[in-house]
Amino acid sequence: MDHSQLHNPYSAALNIDTASGDRFPQWSIQETRDLLIIRADLDPNFMETKRNKVLWEVISTRMKEKGYGRSADQCKCKWKNLVTRYKGCEAMEAEGMRQQFPFFNDLQTIFTARMQRMLWLEAEGGGATASTSKKRKKTAASQYSSSDEEDENEESEGEKAVGTRRKKIIKGKETGNPAAGTSSSNVSSIINGVKGIMEGYMKQQMEMEMQWIKAYEAREEERRVKEIEWRQKMEALENERIMMERRWREREEQRRIIEEARAERRDALITTLLHKLRREDM
Repeated sequence: MDHSQLHNPYSAALNIDTASGDRFPQWSIQETRDLLIIRADLDPNFMETKRNKVLWEVISTRMKEKGYGRSADQCKCKWKNLVTRYKGCEAMEAEGMRQQFPFFNDLQTIFTARMQRMLWLEAEGGGATASTSKKRKKTAASQYSSSDEEDENEESEGEKAVGTRRKKIIKGKETGNPAAGTSSSNVSSIINGVKGIMEGYMKQQMEMEMQWIKAYEAREEERRVKEIEWRQKMEALENERIMMERRWREREEQRRIIEEARAERRDALITTLLHKLRREDM
């Protein structure tokens, strides 16, 4: 069976990963893991540049070397969906939800290694000034988001705006500014709303995933039953062939016996006639 025939639905489009609106084969679990392995190998390169189109072409080439016909856009789209799913599980803080996302540990390993590289670079430049260290952290934080996908600049700006707003609220509380303090409730309601949306989204994904698994198991069961039926039919045909061959051999044996009996009777008759003719001649 081809690698791309058994796919696992772990993205916003459960059975289909789209890069241009076309339908593509589903991603299997092994294919997704191979994609994550290749992406992890190239993660340092993604951190060094924001223009990562060439890197996705490299990933596509490596996937083709492994036997998967995936374009760069398909690989990039699948990675985005996996990161979105990972962030959702991370935000849920529910161990059960994480366990049902089989690639959570793989992505966590990638991001942990990325953070360790950032910390190592920061420790390596430990003699720098506080402003340089702050600038380095800010660069690392921007690389954390921009290295994953270059099309999410607006989302990054939105996160920065939210962070700035939180700082203003905290500062307003410290200085006793009532206007800034009252806006914290709005931020909390927004966060709760986003959290509720993410929970609903994750539940929907889980339901779709379970439906896919049930459908896959049903297809496998149907295939297994048909295979058993086919094997039984083949065994029945083989037994029938053996029985027919046995009957043919028995008929052949009976025919041979009859032919031998006829030949003996014929020889006896000829011998009797010859003796009779000899007596008459004498």
